[in-house]
Amino acid sequence: MERGRRRKEKRIRMHQQAETIFTCGFEIFGRVQGVRLRKQTLELATVNQVRGWVMNTDKGTVKGQLEGTLQKVNELKFWLLNCGSPRAIIERAEFTPTKEIVTHTFSGFSIRYHHAPV
Repeated sequence: MERGRRRKEKRIRMHQQAETIFTCGFEIFGRVQGVRLRKQTLELATVNQVRGWVMNTDKGTVKGQLEGTLQKVNELKFWLLNCGSPRAIIERAEFTPTKEIVTHTFSGFSIRYHHAPV
């Protein structure tokens, strides 16, 4: 009986380690630059173990990529669409289809900086 319990515990641990990873891209429109949206996206993603990146664009939007469990990616998508940072005014959010991936592309979450061509 002890042996069966140990096997079950091992299967549960293996399942927890091999959680399915999902990814999606996003672009947020409205008053979203200069209102700490990127910084708060980084903080929320880090707390929720979501990987990826966020950056300002030349057209006044904020865009990025999310990677994590489906639940955590969906939580970040909900926050980006409905909340954002306190000073942000989100007019709309566009997301690429959420899809399953085999392995993470990013090692963490970061803010990317756009450098204008010289």
